[in-house]
Amino acid sequence: MAIICVDAGTTVIKAVGYDSSGAESYVARRETTVSRPAPGHAEQDMDAVWAAVADTVREVAARMGERGSHESGTVESGTVESGTVESGTVDFVAVTAQGDGCWLVDAGGEPTGPAILWNDARAAATVDAWTRSGLAAAAFRLNGSSAASGLPHAILTWLGANDPGRLDRSHANLTCGGWIFSRMTGQLVADESDASAPFMDLRARAYSAELLAMFGLEWAGRLLPEVRSCPVAELSADAAATLGLPAGTPVVMAPYDIAATALGAGAVSPGQACGILGTTLCTEVIVGSPDLDGDPTGITIALPGGYLRAFPTFAGTEVVQWTCRLLGLDGPAELGELALQSPPGANGLAFLPYLSPAGERAPFSDPLARGALHGMSFEHGREHVARAVLEGLTMVIRDCLAATGAAPTELRASGGGSASATWLAMIADVTGLPVRRPADAEVGARGAYLVGLAATGAAPSVAAAAAEHVRLRDAVEPDPGRKARYARLFDDFLTLRGADAGTWPLLADMRGRA
Repeated sequence: MAIICVDAGTTVIKAVGYDSSGAESYVARRETTVSRPAPGHAEQDMDAVWAAVADTVREVAARMGERGSHESGTVESGTVESGTVESGTVDFVAVTAQGDGCWLVDAGGEPTGPAILWNDARAAATVDAWTRSGLAAAAFRLNGSSAASGLPHAILTWLGANDPGRLDRSHANLTCGGWIFSRMTGQLVADESDASAPFMDLRARAYSAELLAMFGLEWAGRLLPEVRSCPVAELSADAAATLGLPAGTPVVMAPYDIAATALGAGAVSPGQACGILGTTLCTEVIVGSPDLDGDPTGITIALPGGYLRAFPTFAGTEVVQWTCRLLGLDGPAELGELALQSPPGANGLAFLPYLSPAGERAPFSDPLARGALHGMSFEHGREHVARAVLEGLTMVIRDCLAATGAAPTELRASGGGSASATWLAMIADVTGLPVRRPADAEVGARGAYLVGLAATGAAPSVAAAAAEHVRLRDAVEPDPGRKARYARLFDDFLTLRGADAGTWPLLADMRGRA
């Protein structure tokens, strides 16, 4: 058995090859570009994303083909073309990708313009109006998700007012995963995770005409692709030639990246929690049924056999990278080392990490939210700023964990930020939970791998596949003294945010006059 899994993130696309034991064999990576043609806009060239996917898959397929020709003893050198894999050697390809946004295509499956991404802020004013009118909260009672400017209802509303011609040319609104799946199979579909927000009635697991009407988007129903629980289709002949794989290879559309990462970290049963330290800080917990009656914050994602309650923020490792640039550091490792030179609490310095032009979406939704560094004086140095930034991001994780309403006994940590021992220790201290990292380097791809096993019948369920293939590192335990200190600092963090929130409309007005 050999398997290839694609994890198409916002800035990096990866293809991972797995051998017959389920171990990672090869990883290929390509960076992608996010363009910002106007303030608040975040777009990607859809064809460029597909080209990057094709490059990574082709590279992994070639490496796996080389390995197969060397190991089998039955395939002569030169009988498998460079960049191809012998028929039958790849059991399936599974795809996970960034979620949300609008990836519009025409009836032939071709893009009608650039993809508008999940972190796009052009519709922030629309979302603000929905939130203040109570419309967003009312919709939450059906779809379990708060409104955000990068969700399809907000983007489609903006396009309807500003680019109706593009909508006229469009036949289907896909996600990144749906776009890649369509390129591989020719089918325009959505899996349940991608369809969950904002138009799905979660209890019915189907699109809701009521939700479309609530947002004045009845006309957009024609753009919604067919929803399947876990789409599986054959690799087309054209895609096979592009990817260097046999035509007919099964292609599995796994849940989108934040859900796939939770699964890949082994969070597969109700009550198990995962924190993704990536472009978004996403704190999430598996639940057996959707809670549509609580605070209208976060998102709820339908999964095979259950749901994921998730709080994906706009504040994540981009904040870390911004801080490194500001402080003249080479990267996150240096930031962690510098932070250790400051005591917990950063000598009275507190950081609100809401730096995204789109504001914040979890665990509260406010497109006007902005960051702040409180308590600055001549007594503070670079080490205090470094510590305050990591503490501010970690307070957000605790804030989101509290919003889930769950009481997990440990937190699985993944994403690029989980490589920082300093940050993991801080997360354990702030949340009061043991923190464990998966042994896999590519956790999102591992989640797609598990879903693919279940979807193709190679495993009885995702949970069974996880029990066999997910391995965890030793836990990072919270320090009792620092845990108590951070409990008080968390209350201070919430107090400061509440005070700052009153200034956000004024700051928005000031930006508008700039």
